[in-house]
Amino acid sequence: MQLSDLSRGLDTVWVVLTAAMILLMEGGFALLEAGFVRQKNAVSIIMKVFVDIAFGALVYYLIGFALMYGKDAFGLIGGSGFFMRGDLAHLPVNISHETYWLFQCAFVIAVISIVSGAAAERIHFRAYIVYTIVMTGLIYPISGHWIWSSGGWLGKLGMIDFAGSAAIHALGGFAALAAALFLGPRLGRYGAEGKVNIVPPSNLPLASVGAFVLWFGWFGFNSGSTLSATNAAIGHIAVTTMLASAAGCAACILFTILRYQKADPPMVINGALAGLVGITAGCAYVSDGAAILIGAVSGVAMVLASEWLEGRKVDDPVGAFAVHGVSGAIGTLAVGLFAQPGAAAHAGLFYGGGWRLLGVQALGLAVVAVWGFALTWVTLRLIGWWRPVRVTADEELVGLDVSIHGVPAYSQDRDFIDIDLLRQSDPFPPKQR
Repeated sequence: MQLSDLSRGLDTVWVVLTAAMILLMEGGFALLEAGFVRQKNAVSIIMKVFVDIAFGALVYYLIGFALMYGKDAFGLIGGSGFFMRGDLAHLPVNISHETYWLFQCAFVIAVISIVSGAAAERIHFRAYIVYTIVMTGLIYPISGHWIWSSGGWLGKLGMIDFAGSAAIHALGGFAALAAALFLGPRLGRYGAEGKVNIVPPSNLPLASVGAFVLWFGWFGFNSGSTLSATNAAIGHIAVTTMLASAAGCAACILFTILRYQKADPPMVINGALAGLVGITAGCAYVSDGAAILIGAVSGVAMVLASEWLEGRKVDDPVGAFAVHGVSGAIGTLAVGLFAQPGAAAHAGLFYGGGWRLLGVQALGLAVVAVWGFALTWVTLRLIGWWRPVRVTADEELVGLDVSIHGVPAYSQDRDFIDIDLLRQSDPFPPKQR
């Protein structure tokens, strides 16, 4: 066996393994979001995760991968590789095109899963399927091409986004914000005269386990982006990932104690995730100390962003925008400040690289944020011409598990449930509404 064959084999095993770790994160999304929403909508949110995986993988195989990594046209879009056929020889990887597709497929599934949490408890299931197809087939692949393909215009300018603080998390976060604004708040979430009604999570232990699964999968997310089992940076990437997530979590614990006199469990859970999102762009390029700072700032900013949204009556049940949109923005800009010479193609501002990289990072962030927000809003508007995007008030009050899927998440210890009766039931008679 030649050394090149051995290297290719090791890289293939590494990429497949880390792709599987990223796919396992969907279990984390399912548990996290099911724990954050009310019991009557737990099945609904898990069904959306299945849509993310099933439709996301198929659509990305058919058209998304080609638009993202196909032969470049004017730096804007790929034009080869549909159905994984045609010209893909330009891909600079030491693994097969199918292996590379598998890894990127895990990424695209993560993007759409960000949006599902912001739209939880009120988006219609069929409308969500259509939106998933558009996001995984058009919205994400096209903006991803600008950053990550060999001919993308943002990549040519010098934008750095190692594992996707902008390409995945800022895009998904701002798309989530658009979805939350388009759908409006859940019934009863905000009262008269600006009163905020808290909707407590249904199962915080479940959400915590979901966060731990996401935490584990993130090491595949970041370290796997080397696409090489022999890359010496893998260890450093794993360390910065761990430090940033720990700093985000610790910062939220301390900040919520100071702010609320209690460590807020949902905020602490999201704080760890905010640190992970923040370090994703620069995990290979920044120092350990910078990783701690990025994670801590991301965690505190997530809390403040959550409060800001709540004050403006924007209902985001799982904090998708605060975690992914805000922390993704911080992580993207942080590369322009902390990228170390030799590690990145261009050094950051604090390492003598001047303002150029920070400016490119800011431009790329703005483009991706506007693209994700605007295309999501337009897509949901177009879907609304075909069928309602939001469920009816009665369906929302009963819960989407029963009204849309015909089955509750918990059987209440009964041996049998009359599904027909449940489908017709309404626990909120008119006089109580």
